[in-house]
Amino acid sequence: MEFTFDSTFKLRDFVEENNQIFESTLLSEAVNVKDKISKILEIGNIDLVNNAHKLVVYIINGEEKELNKFAKQEGIAWATHSIELSFKLEWVQAIRRTLWNFIERYYKLAQKRNIEEFFELELEINDRVDGFLNSFFISYSTYKDSLIHAQRELVENLSVPIIPINQSVSILPLIGSVDSSRADILKEKVLTEVSRLGMQTLIIDLSGIASMDREIIFDLMKIIDGISMMGCKTVITGLRKEIVTEMTDPGLSFNQNTKTLATLQQALSEHFIVKE
Repeated sequence: MEFTFDSTFKLRDFVEENNQIFESTLLSEAVNVKDKISKILEIGNIDLVNNAHKLVVYIINGEEKELNKFAKQEGIAWATHSIELSFKLEWVQAIRRTLWNFIERYYKLAQKRNIEEFFELELEINDRVDGFLNSFFISYSTYKDSLIHAQRELVENLSVPIIPINQSVSILPLIGSVDSSRADILKEKVLTEVSRLGMQTLIIDLSGIASMDREIIFDLMKIIDGISMMGCKTVITGLRKEIVTEMTDPGLSFNQNTKTLATLQQALSEHFIVKE
């Protein structure tokens, strides 16, 4: 394809007039990304080609504020949709190479021979590209961390689902496995909610827990002791044979204020009857 050139062209004019050549050159440079363009557009509504043109205009014009804002927007978009960072890095480096290909062609067609001007331009262009990448990665990392934190909080809340059934009684149904990390979350959430809700009785249903290590059983007992110190009684339901077997060893027993019942239904029935 033939380049369009006019002696009145500035670098931006030259790039804009030859945008089709720019796109084809860019796609030939971005070997791994070019086959992902449609998928990235579908996943995150991110138009890589149009965004490349926008980025080049900001870089050539030295629009630092817009460049930084665009980098932050891109970082959030890529983090939100968990798109591979390697694609972004390859794409931006392909844009850099393509832009320098055009700068070289522009200087030849314009017969520019000012070496100092060329090296000054080289410093400006590369600084802006590097600045864009730096802002992008900071934005990506910051937003990704906030997403991970929000997801962790959601998981923590789901892993300790305290359900109030009236003003004084709440249920904590535990399901799945309990490791030391979940035990720590359990302790923090239970003590906080007992205080916040002014809870008088907490029913902990263990029917969804198949087994517990001795250390985790001991952690649960410490949580129950803490609840007791806050004036809240504990009712344990659904203890399975495996947990009871572990607890028959010396040194493991609930405190005297802890009541055990076979099923959650029994506990609910008993407390509703008391209320009535």
